[in-house]
Amino acid sequence: MFSIGLTSAAYIAASVLFILALGGLSNQESAKRAVWYGIVGMFIAMVATIFGPGVSNLFLILVAVAGGAVAGTYVAGRVQMTEMPQLVAALHSFVGLAAVFIGLNADVMLSTVNDLKAAGTAMADADLTGFGEKLWKKDSVEIAILKVEVFLGIFIGAVTFTGSVVAFGKLAGKIDGKPVQIKFPSESAPIPFLSGHWLNAVSLAACIILGFMYFNGAGIWTMVLVTIIAGFIGWHLIMGIGGADMPVVVSMLNSYSGWAAAAIGFTLGNDLLIVTGALVGSSGAILSYIMCRAMNRKFVSVILGGFGGTGGPAQEVSGEMIAIEAEGVAASLNDADSVIIVPGYGMAVAQAQQAVSELVRKLRSQGKEVRFGIHPVAGRLPGHMNVLLAEAKVPYDIVLEMDEINDDFPETDVAIVIGSNDIVNPAAQDDPNSPIAGMPVLEVWKSKQVFVSKRGQGTGYSGIENPLFFKENTRMFYGDAKASLDKLLPMID
Repeated sequence: MFSIGLTSAAYIAASVLFILALGGLSNQESAKRAVWYGIVGMFIAMVATIFGPGVSNLFLILVAVAGGAVAGTYVAGRVQMTEMPQLVAALHSFVGLAAVFIGLNADVMLSTVNDLKAAGTAMADADLTGFGEKLWKKDSVEIAILKVEVFLGIFIGAVTFTGSVVAFGKLAGKIDGKPVQIKFPSESAPIPFLSGHWLNAVSLAACIILGFMYFNGAGIWTMVLVTIIAGFIGWHLIMGIGGADMPVVVSMLNSYSGWAAAAIGFTLGNDLLIVTGALVGSSGAILSYIMCRAMNRKFVSVILGGFGGTGGPAQEVSGEMIAIEAEGVAASLNDADSVIIVPGYGMAVAQAQQAVSELVRKLRSQGKEVRFGIHPVAGRLPGHMNVLLAEAKVPYDIVLEMDEINDDFPETDVAIVIGSNDIVNPAAQDDPNSPIAGMPVLEVWKSKQVFVSKRGQGTGYSGIENPLFFKENTRMFYGDAKASLDKLLPMID
């Protein structure tokens, strides 16, 4: 077993490694090293905790850790990059559920300690675990603080759990991506406090009241009710957010899971859990803010509404989509001097990143300028496109953010859009009634020629019509992205 001093030193080392991991993720070149910092830090944290002072049932803990490691390795080996957003959402749900269980268990343990004290049992005869000993030594003020921590951990954990499950379902296509809110008793005549956002507000108020009751001596039943009501809030909150906002939702849930972990860290008196939870919570919140700013939307607006809500009547789109075959695309690319590629989730679904990389290699070998334009919310997970392109060995220096490349489209010969819809939609600028009005987009339509690689004529994941597809300088390159590019590649001189 580790001593308290050795455990503290290990926790400090793990905290430093976690901070280095977050810092290293700021650019693609250091990201791989940053991941290893995180892996080593977590290994140190686990060993120091498992073999730290006051830990009992070591065999059961090791069995659980081994089982989790096997399950994690199996799942990670089977998950494709296209399924990474769903996996992240699912893992957030585990953190939330763990916070709920730990919070409830902390109250059960507190009741046990209080019963032992009431029976006149001495601490030496109580046969308590390390956490039980900490509870025994707490005075009334510390117990009161503990109850607040338990309430926060359970509330945030339950919201995170059910919200993450819904996010998983929407990302996986198992739940409709359109925003849905309860309207009771009917859609046409809802009772305010039993419908929509008011229902969330009433549920939140109920949780706060139950929290005060628990703080003032009510039993664990209050926390069980908080778990159920908070779980409903998480479900209803995320159900009311449209599919196009899922990247923000994933980062937001990431933040929630961090704050739930930090609250439980205070409950358990585990300094590393507090630090780690704070790092995850704050970084997730910052990422959510950055993504909302990239969409010119307020965070509260995203959480309470989401894309796909109803506003005024949207502008009608006139014209027709004109299709083009691979020969026409190849001819334009062979004549072009500058090309910008805008990838989206469709590229991930088609697993077309390797074909895109080969296209880039061929074009650059001819001396053409080829770059990528990445929107902050491209795909269904922050950084999704960057990871796919890095996996395909696309050079880092030609992968540019939206703000870095948007002004270059007017001087660009060809823009190629692969599986994107909302992030290249001119309605964001031209239609004040569009659900994405005001959202900064990649202005591909300003290029001399635009090719859109798309499976069909549908409106995509968010269900928003895109006037880009009807513009005179746009041609639709229909078909699976990988198959289309594989057909195109031999025609590039």
